[in-house]
Amino acid sequence: MNEKDPDQLKLENQLCFPLYACAKEIVRRYKPYLDRIDLTYTQYITMMVLWEERNITVKALGERLYLDSGTLTPLLKKLEGKGYITRERSKEDERSLIVSVTETGDELKSSAADIPFGIGKCVALEPQEAVQLYTLLHKILNGFENEPEK
Repeated sequence: MNEKDPDQLKLENQLCFPLYACAKEIVRRYKPYLDRIDLTYTQYITMMVLWEERNITVKALGERLYLDSGTLTPLLKKLEGKGYITRERSKEDERSLIVSVTETGDELKSSAADIPFGIGKCVALEPQEAVQLYTLLHKILNGFENEPEK
């Protein structure tokens, strides 16, 4: 296709559409699992990072989750209100805010442990296909980091 080809505007020719539709559908499939533990999808992925890292700066958390501070700040306030995290200024650099998982937040991890298995049953991919897809999606994400925004 050249840049003036009218077929380039057909939905069936867009890579973005199946990515968007799949992401939307997968997040919808998460909802019953996450309702059970009273988290949104974005809160869940935030907790996943905190279960792994224990403590992380808001900036590093945003970079890891591809979220800006306008999205992250209210999300963190809600998680803090539920008692799952704390937010404190760094002693080394007061401009930096450190997010830490609490004991209550850690206890939530066992309630969430079955979620990946449940979601895995919803996705019609063989294990090697899932690895391929994961690799390709990260290749796309990493390409965005290296490209200047237009």
